[in-house]
Order: sequence, then structure tokens, then C-alpha cells
Amino acid sequence: MKHNKHQTLLIVDFGSQVTKLIARRLREKKIYCEIHPYQNISELFLKTLLPRAIVLSGGPKSVNDQHSPKVSSFIYELGIPILGICYGQQLMMHQLGGKVKNSKFSSEFGRAFLKLKKETKLLEGWFNDTKEVVWMSHGDHVSKIAPGFEVFAISKNAPHAVVADTKRNFYGVQFHPEVHHTPKGILLFQNFLKIAGFNGDWTMQAYKNEMIQNIKDIVKKDRVICGISGGVDSTVTATLLHKAINKQLTCIFVNHGFLRKYEEIEVLKMFKKNIKIPLIYADESALFMKEIEGVADPEIKRKKIGKLFINIFQKYAKKIKNAKYLGQGTLYPDVIESVSENGQISETIKSHHNVGGLPKKMGLKLIEPLREVFKDEVRKLGKELGISKEFINRHPFPGPGLAIRCPGKITKEKIKILREADYIYIDQIKKFGLYDEIWQAFAAILPIKTVGVMGDKRTYEFACTLRAVTSVDGMTADYYPFEHEFLKDTSTRIINEVKGINRVTYDITSKPPGTIEWE
Repeated sequence: MKHNKHQTLLIVDFGSQVTKLIARRLREKKIYCEIHPYQNISELFLKTLLPRAIVLSGGPKSVNDQHSPKVSSFIYELGIPILGICYGQQLMMHQLGGKVKNSKFSSEFGRAFLKLKKETKLLEGWFNDTKEVVWMSHGDHVSKIAPGFEVFAISKNAPHAVVADTKRNFYGVQFHPEVHHTPKGILLFQNFLKIAGFNGDWTMQAYKNEMIQNIKDIVKKDRVICGISGGVDSTVTATLLHKAINKQLTCIFVNHGFLRKYEEIEVLKMFKKNIKIPLIYADESALFMKEIEGVADPEIKRKKIGKLFINIFQKYAKKIKNAKYLGQGTLYPDVIESVSENGQISETIKSHHNVGGLPKKMGLKLIEPLREVFKDEVRKLGKELGISKEFINRHPFPGPGLAIRCPGKITKEKIKILREADYIYIDQIKKFGLYDEIWQAFAAILPIKTVGVMGDKRTYEFACTLRAVTSVDGMTADYYPFEHEFLKDTSTRIINEVKGINRVTYDITSKPPGTIEWE
């Protein structure tokens, strides 16, 4: 589904781990941008997309390698502003007549300090002090700038840290303005957007209106099926579809038995009483538990749950006559993550990021109204749609549910214990007024038992771990720094109120190197 034409910024991806952060920074400024791997950037592609400006991302390769990533020199003939970041700067210099080299003195990793050599619009608002902190991550460096370029800032190991050809509006920076370790990075992006003449026309209000019209144009008088879980993505997707086609939409809510405590009650109330969308409720929890009880491998858990979900969903979907479309809450990060650096479909997509061939199997066409937006934009869109704050601000919840927060073999007992511990943990977070500060929080039950003492008696029960992270869109995350008093109070409640747990731990791993979920 394509939106009406907005001012568009193209981000060319050369394999950097933080390319997505560039898009996030730009979207925050109401700029519509798309990330595309460098192999896709043909003349035809550029003439179709018609970007107003281009950002060349960083990347792990050296421009001097024989098979290093390149982009067509046609981009330099478009007459639009270009910003090269790290590898992107080096590639620009390399392709336009400069030189890049590597030496033992050229590497910079981590914090560095820039010194101003000459004023430029790109650095307006910088250098109120004598130097600025930036984040470097490079082995090569530009040793000779291309004709027409000047040097505007330097660092210890980057004599051309900021370069520009101001006549053509070509800019190159050796550091990474997209990471929060570069404090004034967002200001640099703002300056670049101003140079490129962007007016910030990308809003969720406009997106809502465009998607509603697009859905009407595509669906016409046909019927649409949409699976819901009660999470933000599926709720916003269903509501958007409902706004567009009303009674032509039927939602199916499959309860696989791995939901949080009281979740099915809250979801049914939300859809039947508040949004008033036609809904089929399928409680198949006993069947799911029979299928995966005793399963330990996390990927097998996902696949078994996914396969059974497809079969059950198909069974109930057959009751809806003349359905032609399947609505799904695919987000832009899912789309990005499904394409690897070489432009091919990745082999490591998580099982719950796709529908496993369901639309094709059922003879349905897929409709994905959220595939161009990030998670925080989904929340803004939900607000525009009038969805209650209670649902809009809900923490993300994985498709397989509690099953992947139960490392080791799945048992009814462990799921029951986990559900109670998780409920108390979230209740504590809400009581302490922390829920909206945290991106995602949950308890996981560990596949071990530990010795304890309760009431002068020896216990041998499960240990659980608590997880809470802060994030913008889930692509990177830091653990939440709870006060000791909160952890102590929460641990006491869980151990006293949940039979089966005698030890509580707190996970302080960030992403990367860890993931948010345990499995």
C-alpha cells in the first residue's frame, strides 16, 4: 500500500548496524524517508521515487576493497542535496575524485572531539564551545578530499571529519550523527533538512486519512479478515480497517493459552464494547498446550505455535464468506529486517514476524496498512484513531506469548506460575508510576529450581527473572534502572504471593548484545 506523495528522503543502506536510527531521527522531524539497500539504487528507481535528498549510510566495508558496496554515480547528477555518513562520506570522496586510506593512525572508535575549521550551514548551532563531542567508528579515513570540497571540521584522527561542496550541497561527516552519543546529531540532521527544503509534511493525521482512502480504493466491496492479539499493532490495524470499510471487516481472536492474566477479557471488552468490530473469539488454549507441552527448543516452540495458529485461523476464517483480503500489522522495521545487506531476503526473520504463507494458502490478498511506519508512529496513529490510551500505551507482547518467556520445557505448571509472577510485576510497575517510562517489561521463568528457606522449611522451587527496557522502537534498548526499593518490594510480593517461585533476579542486559525477549 502506497501513500500519496510526500517529500521523500532516500537512505541508501551499506550495511551499517545503525542505519535504522537515521530513519528514526528523520521521522521524528516529520520527514518521510525510506531505507533501501545500495543494490536497488538504479536510475529507474531514483526517477520513480523522486527523492528530495539522499543520505548515504555507514557500513562495515572499505571503499578500497575490490567488491566493496558502491552506488551509481547517477545520484551525483540529480541536483539534490546528499549527506554521506562514515562509509557514505568515504564513498562520496572515492567516487568524486578524492582518496581514502587506512593506517594504524587513522582509526577512531568511540567518543571523539571535533574542532571547527570553517563555518557551514550544516553545523549551525554547533561549536558554542571550542569543541564538540561526536561518536566515531571507522578504520579508514579520507586522506584527500574530492575537487570542489572544503574541510569544515577535524578530529584527532580524521583530518576531514566534516567536508562539503556547498555549491552542489554535498556534505560528508566521518562521525555518526544518528546515535545518541553525538549530542548535537539531531541538530545536524535538522540543518541538512533545512538545506534540502523539507517542510515536515509527514504526520500521522495525514497518514490516517490517506490509508483510509487507500483501503477503500483497494478493498471496494470485498470482505477483509484481520487477526488480533490485543497488542498495539493489531489493534491499530483493525481499527484503521474498520474506519475504512466498517462491516466488511471481521476480526478473529485466537486465544492460544499463553496470554497474560485477564488479557482475553480486556481484548474482548475493547473490541466488542469500545471499537464495536465484528469479532470471532476462538479459545483453543487446550489444543495449543497439548501441542507444545514438553517442547524446549525456542524455534520449535515458535514454529509449532505458528503452524497450529494458521490451521485454527483458517478453520474460523472459512466461516466468513467472500473474504478476499487478510489484514496484518506488519511494521516498517519488520520490512527492513526482512532484507539483508546483500538485498536478498534474510534467513533469520523471527517466526512471528510473518504469517507463514497464510494469505497464499487461503487464497487471500495481503493488506498491510502499517508497513510504512515505526512503532512509536503506530501509537501516534492509534491516538488519531481515537483508541484509548490504555491500549495505545500497552507494552509490546510477542505472538507466541508466555511460551517464549518460559525457557526450557513448556508445562502447564510453569505457564501458570509465570502468568501470576508477570501480573504482579506489571502491577508493581503501574503502582510505582513507571509503566509509561518503560518500553517493555515482563517476567520470565527460568528452567532451574533453587534451594530456599520459607517458614523454617527448605524449599526447592523455580527462579524467575524480571526484564524491563527503555527504547524508541525496539531495535536497540537499555535496561531500566529501577530503584533498589522497587526491586526489593517486587521480589517480596512475587515470592510471597506466587506459589512455585523462591528466587527473583533482574536482567540488566542491553540490546545489543542481548535481545529484549529471552527466546
